[in-house]
Amino acid sequence: MKKAKIDIQIILDELKIPNKILWSATDYNKEQLEKSKAMFLYLWDEKQKNAFNINIWTNDMTIQEMKNFFYQILITMADTFENATNEKDISDDLRDYCKYFLKKMTPNK
Repeated sequence: MKKAKIDIQIILDELKIPNKILWSATDYNKEQLEKSKAMFLYLWDEKQKNAFNINIWTNDMTIQEMKNFFYQILITMADTFENATNEKDISDDLRDYCKYFLKKMTPNK
């Protein structure tokens, strides 16, 4: 059995606010740690039958970057849901919502 490892390091400032997010993964062919401004990690708790989440972003992430991040997460969720369940109709509904979400958060475009 092959194992994969993801390493995530959160660097905090003196007020314990995330200043830097660094990550690496065994299947991501990079020698150095990668930088990120935000991460959302969701894990399914089989016993409790609910999602456990860790949401972290750095103090230098802009509002526009956060909006784009959310949009990309939602689109990816639609794709993942369709791949996992073969429920194309509800996945398409989520994609339609994503278009609405994008339009609402960028009203001048």
